[in-house]
Amino acid sequence: MIHNLLKNKQIILASGSPRRKEIFSFIGLKAVQVSPDVDEAMFTTNPRELVKVHAENKARAVASQFDCDCVVVAADTIVFHNKIILGKPRSAEEAADYLRRLSGDSHHVYTGVAIACGNRVISDFIKTRVEFNELSFEEIDEYIKTKEPMDKAGAYGIQGYGSQFISKISGCYFNVMGFPVSLFYEMLQRLFWKKEEEEN
Repeated sequence: MIHNLLKNKQIILASGSPRRKEIFSFIGLKAVQVSPDVDEAMFTTNPRELVKVHAENKARAVASQFDCDCVVVAADTIVFHNKIILGKPRSAEEAADYLRRLSGDSHHVYTGVAIACGNRVISDFIKTRVEFNELSFEEIDEYIKTKEPMDKAGAYGIQGYGSQFISKISGCYFNVMGFPVSLFYEMLQRLFWKKEEEEN
């Protein structure tokens, strides 16, 4: 299990997200949380490439500040709808636009995860399909007034007020929340089992 794989290791969460820290606590991990200072420009329209590169950049930036024995974990999440990437809204108007786009339709949530340990950085991604109910203008306005949409990719949070709008998800719930636990576990197994094989 994850807590055993990371036993006696210093864990650095390269993210300022309170949701990711909360997910870490769910799975028994205590991590030092450090917000990475990196450029998150939309350099590509390929969601897989975007989230993986952003996660890798975050992991490398934070790993450079710590001892090589640390395990640095980073992630990047976006919403992908009709071939358009929706990140965090920059204004209430943009949040309303995002929610109108998602209303009554399905979209995918992509998260890239990167783990830096020693001189290695591995990364991967996962996607989850989410279906939204039809939203009225009043519902969108009321939701934006809660301020929940403003720091979330796609302008909604599945674990908060936004849960009321979601009719179905296909895939990892924690991915939509911002950190795919099952993918993280698989990546840790790959990382440490390969390391053991190299040492033997």
